[in-house]
Amino acid sequence: MSVDTDGGAADRLTPVLRPVRAGNGFEEALEQILQVVRLGLVPGGERLPAERELAERLGISRVTLREVLKVLQDQGLVESRRGRYGGTFVLPRTPDAVGEEELRRRIAEADIEDVLRFREVLEVGAAGLCAAHGLTDEQAQRLRAALAATQEAPLGDYRRLDTLLHLTIAELCGSPTLTAQYAAVRASVNDLLDCIPLLVRNLEHSQRQHAALVEAVLDGDADGAREMMREHCAGTAALLRGFLA
Repeated sequence: MSVDTDGGAADRLTPVLRPVRAGNGFEEALEQILQVVRLGLVPGGERLPAERELAERLGISRVTLREVLKVLQDQGLVESRRGRYGGTFVLPRTPDAVGEEELRRRIAEADIEDVLRFREVLEVGAAGLCAAHGLTDEQAQRLRAALAATQEAPLGDYRRLDTLLHLTIAELCGSPTLTAQYAAVRASVNDLLDCIPLLVRNLEHSQRQHAALVEAVLDGDADGAREMMREHCAGTAALLRGFLA
């Protein structure tokens, strides 16, 4: 199954799914598929790749994969459907579905400052690398398409497409290790963002920053890209601290 993306990437799951290490196949596979769901890389209502493809990409048996999917189903994150158009489908997640007790648990368990600082280090570094190394024509088109998707996004889909834009920058920086680390920390950031409201004024400001960031990257302005990403991360951090700290 070829997974298309809103940002024009050939496969939006590439930054997250990778072969697991021997010994912890079940745990690492569960972690990666949870990241796919939490990052919104497969939106609610859409189907995960076929079992055979997922098992091959993760380097695990289909028996182990089915155990992973059973856990996700028990947690109410996916559902299995039979028939010709069946498969494993991600269940929609809406802010209203997150109960007050769950919000309190997330906030209590998160070291907000650590998450935000690590996110900034990774994002600023990735933006600078993209600008300094330059992008191919295909990569530049991917970045432009990811930006355009956020600009055209309905409010309810904004955070998912915002995640895809930032994940695209992380992937294009050329460091698979950074990309994997960013996917993990972004999943934690998204858990926190689920706890606060979407503010139209903030989204408009974020979009201006996104446009300036992409322009700096495409112009090869590494200092400008780093500074704009730092400013962008600071805005999100201020909101999260204000609502949750």
